[in-house]
Amino acid sequence: MELVRLIYVSSKTEAFDYREINNLLDTARENNEKRGITGTLCFSRKFFLQYLEGSRKSVGETFAKICADTRHNGIEIIDYQQIHKREFSHWTMGYIGDTDVNEEINLKYSGNIEFEPYKMSPESVLQWLLDMKFFVERGNPEHVDPLDLL
Repeated sequence: MELVRLIYVSSKTEAFDYREINNLLDTARENNEKRGITGTLCFSRKFFLQYLEGSRKSVGETFAKICADTRHNGIEIIDYQQIHKREFSHWTMGYIGDTDVNEEINLKYSGNIEFEPYKMSPESVLQWLLDMKFFVERGNPEHVDPLDLL
């Protein structure tokens, strides 16, 4: 199977309710497991940043459904390419929310403590995601439950 990764950014719309994040993640995890997709979703009150990896067909079909979702707009593909291995192989859909650690990593990759993925280069976004994955997998006490955003 040819593996690809797709990273995109979007802005939340008024149609998105923060309390929906757990349902959104549960649905994504269930669907992604069936399709052989792994990855993570980042949400920071304004923006979504998502990393998907899997077969070209599965990622393409999933992204088409994501694009039709009215809870976000301004969708921009940051990176799409063939990969040799998965980076998020144990995450059917991980979640990275707002934390103090984000500010440190934001500054490292964007020169600003605010999360502004539209202004980051594709390589910076990828490295940001990998750094955040490192903190989450290590049981970082700063990792925030999605409902703590309320």
